[in-house]
Amino acid sequence: MKIDGTHYRSIWREADGTVKIIDQRWLPHELRIVSLSNRKDFADAIRDMWVRGAPLIGATAAYGVAVQMADDPSDGSLAQTYEMLHETRPTAINLRWALDEMTRLLKPLGPADRAEAAFRRAAEICDEDVEINRRIGVNGLALIRDIAARKGGGRVNVLTHCNAGWLATVDWGTATSPIYHALEAGIDIHVFVDETRPRNQGAQLTAWEMLNHGVSHDLIVDNAGGHLMQHGEVDLVIVGTDRTTAQGDVCNKIGTYLKALAAHDNGVPFYVALPSPTIDWTVWDGVKETPIEERAQAEVTHVQGRMPDGAIGQVLISPRGTPARNPAFDVTPARLVTGLITERGVAPATAEGLAAMFPEHARAAG
Repeated sequence: MKIDGTHYRSIWREADGTVKIIDQRWLPHELRIVSLSNRKDFADAIRDMWVRGAPLIGATAAYGVAVQMADDPSDGSLAQTYEMLHETRPTAINLRWALDEMTRLLKPLGPADRAEAAFRRAAEICDEDVEINRRIGVNGLALIRDIAARKGGGRVNVLTHCNAGWLATVDWGTATSPIYHALEAGIDIHVFVDETRPRNQGAQLTAWEMLNHGVSHDLIVDNAGGHLMQHGEVDLVIVGTDRTTAQGDVCNKIGTYLKALAAHDNGVPFYVALPSPTIDWTVWDGVKETPIEERAQAEVTHVQGRMPDGAIGQVLISPRGTPARNPAFDVTPARLVTGLITERGVAPATAEGLAAMFPEHARAAG
């Protein structure tokens, strides 16, 4: 996707071998590009949310392994890097998927062959993510076309939550990919962007994406979505996912469950854009089995923004000393999900639907 007319990915490797990312902590106020030079840099980038979104976290971890293999390709180094990166974010399944993928590739190789193979596979993971998300967009576009046709070519209003855009992936995004494809297809599309407290990924990242790519949008507070649905202003909801169970339960940014309840109550289709690496075939009951990351209280008690003097800083918004809870994700039961937009098509949010769409994974999972 584009920033001021220039195409970017969220992570890439320069010709000199340097791995670079867009440091998302400073968006939307500043575009900062930083280099990640060692495995601690990669761990910090994932844990402290320089990069966000399950697919991008996985891609970042893959490059983190590759950089470490160039420094120390020993078995011990590989195992330590796996553990160091895996513990950074417990909920997003792509992190474990990417680390497992790199470990399976590298363990049989001799140390002298590991760095080159690791960088090659990390680049492939990034390219595969781009293609997966492009195809999610094509499949989601069919849903938007259908709504536009039923409205006689009128505006299609989509509500999003959190950032499931290209900044959360390598390119295209998951939930935003159908939106970008609809814009390119000439469909009149409008996006209601949830602010997504407490980290404001919607306000800071999704809105910034929409603005830079020329998508009509309105920023709304998290609690406005239900009101808009009641009054017929939302045609469909599309969200992303950090982990989806084998029966179709969806773990996504905190607040997603409430949007699904409001959509269900008002008859609004609620779709989840689902890259297949985000399916956890080892988990069945999302509410009972999904580990929910609890993040720092300061993300709730403080907000970051641009000060009147132009500086970027944090402001305390709660009484000093008030404790806060900060679960980063919630789980939406499959019964509230209209469908799962995957790279292979739109699947019912059921065990049978996922198994039919991805039979090779379902068989392997037993």
